[in-house]
Amino acid sequence: MDPNTDPLVPRQGDALLLVDVQRDFLPGGALGVPGGDRVLAPLNDCIALFTGRRLPVYATRDWHPADHCSFRQQGGPWPPHCVAGSAGAGFADALRLPPDAIVVSKGCAARHEAYSGFAGTSLEAELHLAGVRRLFIGGLATDYCVLQTVLDARERELDVVLIADAVAAVDVQPGDGERALARMQRAGAVVSDSLRVRGLA
Repeated sequence: MDPNTDPLVPRQGDALLLVDVQRDFLPGGALGVPGGDRVLAPLNDCIALFTGRRLPVYATRDWHPADHCSFRQQGGPWPPHCVAGSAGAGFADALRLPPDAIVVSKGCAARHEAYSGFAGTSLEAELHLAGVRRLFIGGLATDYCVLQTVLDARERELDVVLIADAVAAVDVQPGDGERALARMQRAGAVVSDSLRVRGLA
């Protein structure tokens, strides 16, 4: 398909949203997502596309206090991860985040969980200010923070394109990732891949 007419190729009013592409969520990290490092190459390709078209790039990050409610020591389900200011909370070394990317921190309050990039953050206001009407979303993990971010975006009547080769699932229960994909599609998200987004397929 001609990339100039393909509706899934980014244009004015679109933005790229990278969800929690942090060291602790990569293999070997405190809460490593199996195969999580495979999202980096397609995300970097999409970053280059969006910056080349002068379209905005946003990146969410978990930025937890040391006593966050999601940690097992506090009765939560997860090991400590993405503690604010720690090395593990940093973005993946290989992620080519542009210097003008807008970083949105979430999960900053000890007693509040925040899987979604919209939960208790400025993301909605930032997108409205920039005139963003459609989000291209990739990152970690499919069945948690990506899922909740996509669902919240749809609730806010934003169009969503999920970049399927740029997400990976925790799969605490086998099939969680596939079920999350189906749920996002039912909510109205369009599932594509980075080649189509780049006009190469």
